[in-house]
Amino acid sequence: MTTLNIAVAGASGRMGRMLIETITAADDARLAGALDVAGAPGIGSDAAAFLGKPAGVTIESELAKGLANAGYLIDFTRPEGTLHHLEYCASHGIKMIIGTTGFDEAGKAAIAAAAQKTAIVFAPNMSVGVNVTLKLLEMAAKSFSHGYDIEIVEAHHRHKVDAPSGTALKMGEVIADALGRDLKQCAVYAREGVTGERDPSSIGFATIRGGDIVGDHTVLFAGIGERIEISHKSSSRLSYAHGSLRAARFLADRQTGLYDMQDVLGLR
Repeated sequence: MTTLNIAVAGASGRMGRMLIETITAADDARLAGALDVAGAPGIGSDAAAFLGKPAGVTIESELAKGLANAGYLIDFTRPEGTLHHLEYCASHGIKMIIGTTGFDEAGKAAIAAAAQKTAIVFAPNMSVGVNVTLKLLEMAAKSFSHGYDIEIVEAHHRHKVDAPSGTALKMGEVIADALGRDLKQCAVYAREGVTGERDPSSIGFATIRGGDIVGDHTVLFAGIGERIEISHKSSSRLSYAHGSLRAARFLADRQTGLYDMQDVLGLR
């Protein structure tokens, strides 16, 4: 059995710790590195100390040190941090699993360019359940293409910095593509005051932020006399960690290329 030598970015954070716990529990993976920003409280400490069983891996701020023994980097940080890591990984042949959201078009282009040098899975949500939901939404959108208004509602914890969530936007993209629309042209992100009647070709978004909500997403297809809701609710970040490991396994025999979780799960 090939062992996956995986480093984790944002190792001191909630998602970073969940990834570390998942990697150390896996039979086919080894925690090979840990990164965090300079000045983070975890810098210099053992990355798995919080588990009560140190892994012998120190959290580093220098990429060369943190990635010296890694073949993979799982990154759920911020766009600016991920792009900094991306440049190093591409030049050193380190494969990446990117769950960071909030990239602009230039950031997405940089990821696509880096995928010519190393293999990357880039997805706004690594959950297997969410990605199966995306497939269901594609099927539903084709059936509800006429006479149904489409609204996407998402809720996350108070610390999330981007809105709508990357997952909500991906849901909108999947639906728009299935309907032959351009999400940039039909998305409505805010309503206030006298807005007039709803444009039937629009896809609406609503954002909720509060407490410790891990991530809830609901797509509403509202017709005359009926409405259909397709929802996914996360109760733990564990699903994102398991999906990330599945993505790393998918990349094991790939040297270059840009993939997403639909590729990983064979849902294309």
